[in-house]
Amino acid sequence: MSESYAFIGLGHLGGNLAASLIRNGFAVTVFDRDPAAAERLVALGATTASSPAEAAARAGNAITCLPSPKVSEAVLAGPGGLLEGLPKGGTWIEMSTNGRDEILRLAALASARGVETLECPVTGGVHLAAAGKITALVGGDPALYERHRPAIEAMCAKSFLMGPVGSAAVIKVITNMLAFIHLVAAGEALMLARQGGLDLAQSYHAISASSGNSFVHETESQLILNGSYDIGFTMDLALKDLGFALAMGREFRLPLQLAPLVSEIFQMGKQEYGGSAWSTQIVKLLEDAVDTDLRAPGFPAKLEL
Repeated sequence: MSESYAFIGLGHLGGNLAASLIRNGFAVTVFDRDPAAAERLVALGATTASSPAEAAARAGNAITCLPSPKVSEAVLAGPGGLLEGLPKGGTWIEMSTNGRDEILRLAALASARGVETLECPVTGGVHLAAAGKITALVGGDPALYERHRPAIEAMCAKSFLMGPVGSAAVIKVITNMLAFIHLVAAGEALMLARQGGLDLAQSYHAISASSGNSFVHETESQLILNGSYDIGFTMDLALKDLGFALAMGREFRLPLQLAPLVSEIFQMGKQEYGGSAWSTQIVKLLEDAVDTDLRAPGFPAKLEL
């Protein structure tokens, strides 16, 4: 492989993306604040570094998958950050979810140091990332995209170049906004079926084959019916992404109605269950309100292909 990569941020999502790179023959140097997360990648063939700067200097390009714009900025431009190690002409590929203003500002910091930026948030869920079948939403220069396309395609089954830097942030926020709206709707639909005396497993399959189906219903409803809720994505992350959607609505002067309502519902979910609770636990608000759970046999505790 002609390009080598530092990979910073090895959580539920990043760890799986980095593993796909390694499996496909790329030289990968990893760093994470959690040494155990880095060691899991070392076992697959990665090397470790003591800081993002060291990892970036060794690889020449860097990929990040981090929980917030604040963390992305610290990893990129803080002490020991990527910009201390990346050479001029190197590339920063940001796979975290950011607002458009945040990624444009961070890309400008990188550009001032001679580093090019591709934004590359992904969508589809941790289980698809684990199988290398997640979707990448890319913003940046087309030639730069082509240069790093082999690595992107090693991690992702599909990729869409949406336009210049900032474009991918817009579509990623849109897709996440839709997912959270669908999640709340799926919970209400299942509870209507439960209270209507229907078999929940049969209801799940009927909805899946109907005009009311959605990707979220097909996947996350299974975890709700199992009772594990283990989607690998938290209330705090959902609220972060909904915040981006609301800010975008204000910027574009759109009178959004569903996104603000769903954001309020997730605020209530965080108050009840904590910010680290799985986002799928938002349906517990309804379960608790009517003292009825949504359980059916035959559904998995974790999503698998």
